[in-house]
Amino acid sequence: MSALSVISRATTEHVEPAERIHYWEDYNRKALVGLSCTSYSEQGLLARQTNIELGGLRLAEIAGNAHAIERSPQTVRSTPKDSVFANLLVKGEAVFLHENGCLAATAGELVVYDTRRPYLFGFSSSMRQILVDVPRDLFARTCVGGGLPGPMLFGRGTAREGALVAALSSLLGGLAALRDRHDPGDAERAVLDLLRQLAEERTGGRTGPDAYQSQLIVAEDYIERHLHDPCLGASQVAGVMGISVRHLARIFESTGRSPARYIMERRLVRAHQELTGPGAWQTTIADVAHRWGFSSQAHFARLFRARFSLTPSEARGETTKPIA
Repeated sequence: MSALSVISRATTEHVEPAERIHYWEDYNRKALVGLSCTSYSEQGLLARQTNIELGGLRLAEIAGNAHAIERSPQTVRSTPKDSVFANLLVKGEAVFLHENGCLAATAGELVVYDTRRPYLFGFSSSMRQILVDVPRDLFARTCVGGGLPGPMLFGRGTAREGALVAALSSLLGGLAALRDRHDPGDAERAVLDLLRQLAEERTGGRTGPDAYQSQLIVAEDYIERHLHDPCLGASQVAGVMGISVRHLARIFESTGRSPARYIMERRLVRAHQELTGPGAWQTTIADVAHRWGFSSQAHFARLFRARFSLTPSEARGETTKPIA
């Protein structure tokens, strides 16, 4: 079973400009949350959304031009929604207005809020966000025991808070890779664990080694998506995650491999899959080595033989060439 299951997609691109707002509001009421929308563009609202199921969570990837969405007190009453939204702004700038104030968010920051309370989210230019829909009772059990005290902005507090938001961004940004590599339980737990750590960081709580599992999933996902990069190494992975190379090594201790050894193993496995898979005879060994991040064919051949007890040529020789 894949980690991610697409529930629905929508775009206003092929809708008549005068009908786009109504279309967008109707779609969101059914797929995500009841809201009203205002467009500030002469083109009207240009927006697209993909809604995804992830275990007990829902994810929504949303992109659009300048606009605002609002859950007024009347909308809250007429279309109730009992969730906590964790909204990661990937592109653009936004203001989040709520009954007790205003939060200003920029790309790379996270706004967490309760859908039972009125709010307005305004985007002054083109934007992209990834929204995590967490049922409120699940959020209370796994993230904040007393529930969410009010809207919270994460990403500009402590260095650790920034690192946790960066880790969540990396995890959510790798949706396609997660679909193939993790079951729903693992991915769901990783997202919830990062949200829990953020809440603990804000309240002064402490995390222990059990928190490494979610960071390991983030690191493995980033590595898998960048195996083609010959410069990929522990320092690059640690930098993306906002942690030190030493901390990255501690995260990988449970695998029995160092980050460098893990990267090498994944490259060799992917190269072996290509050399023994359908169409292997159509590519050269040099191309395979280059494609999976090996700068030297001779070095690749030595490592491949040490790992699989046969040369790349022998591995490809075990694949039968199709009969013309």
